[in-house]
Amino acid sequence: MSHRQVLSSGSPQDTSHRELQPKQSKPARTAILGLVIFSSLCILGGGTAKILNLAFPVGAFAVGVFLYRRYPLIYVSFTWWIFFLTPFVRRLADWRSGFTDPSPILLSPFLVAMVTLATFYRHLPRSYQQGSFPFVLSFIGVFYGFLVALIKLSPVSAVISVLNWLPPILFGFHLFVNWRDYPYYRRSIERTFVWGVLVTGAYGVYQYIVAPEWDRTWLIETELFTSMGDPAPFGMRVWSTMNSPLPFATVIIAGLMLLLTSKETLRVPASVFGYLALLLTSVRTAWGAWFVAFITLTTSLKAHLQMRLIITVMVMAVLVVPLATVEPFSTIVQSRFASFSNLQGDQSLNDRSELYERQLSEALGEFQGMGIGGAGSIDSGILDTILSLGWFGTVPYWGGMFLCFLTLFQSREIRSDPFASAARAICFSFLPMLAGANVTVALAGMVFWGFLGIGMAACKYHLHQNKN
Repeated sequence: MSHRQVLSSGSPQDTSHRELQPKQSKPARTAILGLVIFSSLCILGGGTAKILNLAFPVGAFAVGVFLYRRYPLIYVSFTWWIFFLTPFVRRLADWRSGFTDPSPILLSPFLVAMVTLATFYRHLPRSYQQGSFPFVLSFIGVFYGFLVALIKLSPVSAVISVLNWLPPILFGFHLFVNWRDYPYYRRSIERTFVWGVLVTGAYGVYQYIVAPEWDRTWLIETELFTSMGDPAPFGMRVWSTMNSPLPFATVIIAGLMLLLTSKETLRVPASVFGYLALLLTSVRTAWGAWFVAFITLTTSLKAHLQMRLIITVMVMAVLVVPLATVEPFSTIVQSRFASFSNLQGDQSLNDRSELYERQLSEALGEFQGMGIGGAGSIDSGILDTILSLGWFGTVPYWGGMFLCFLTLFQSREIRSDPFASAARAICFSFLPMLAGANVTVALAGMVFWGFLGIGMAACKYHLHQNKN
């Protein structure tokens, strides 16, 4: 069967790409299971968990290379799961064998995602013709910031910092250039996030109620309890299996948008745990982002799909609201909602306002940039980008983003594709969050650029299908 026939049918069951199907993936599952079993044995062994500091990144990267070459669908799913679960593996390893900071284990997901550099290298000469040039523009902006960091900072610091910025762009590029197989990738990503919301959402609720010892130990060792709550039951802001509440919230937002359009049997329990965990993160910007995503999704669908979406949300509200209004959940949720009515006394909002007053003029005059990692930790994605990349790097970086959004919002073909509409809504919801955090890098960046890539792939796929 030719690509033309595949595009005409649009079904994930076409036999021309059987190598993409999970049925043929026993070696892939064996490799993943081997990594899981080895990591579990090291953690159960107590002191042997130290081995994971090097063995886990090497093992994850090796599995990632193998899956990338042989099982592209499973590679994408594996990459998401590695990002979801690696911080949890790190906490377990530290709990069993002693705290390590910085932990090499945290490099694992970025190394796995960097495998897509091979895709970028192969398709770069044809990027303009195939429509992937916006990703190349953003890549150029980041690469410029990396070169500045090599000059102004240490090489090690520059390399570690660029791992936060570059893999998300490469991953989005990888998803886009595989647009001909969009139905397969759509199905794989949807299943991954359904299970991801169920697992991480359920663990997030458990984390809030129980406060497991490995999470409490990590919170104390990192001294993050000042911003993430008390290391005790009912005292922590939920971050689930990830590193902090905001990245976890971005994953949950993406998953919840996909669940609104999904027909998976697990969508109801996954949604209940997901919404409850999102409320327990206490990240107000993420709550606002969910609302922006929902409005964007609703207005981008056809009328009959809009009605189905509204009914789904009403059902979820009936299930979640009663849980959120009873103890032990009501105190933290209601107190956080009450802060919306007292913005003048909101310390985090005041701190962010002072940050903009103090550094906005400096950022606007920063043409060369400090290099990636040179700006330090700033609670503003806008300021962080300008200070790190300078205007010489920021213009191509943001220019690439703008061109991606232009493609997403100019396309009319995806109105009948709920998944593609959800991808567009997810990406758009990240824009207001940039005022408070840089959500285009690291795990949040994987969500942002990943759904930019798959959203653009949907646009090109449906356009090509209509032409044929």
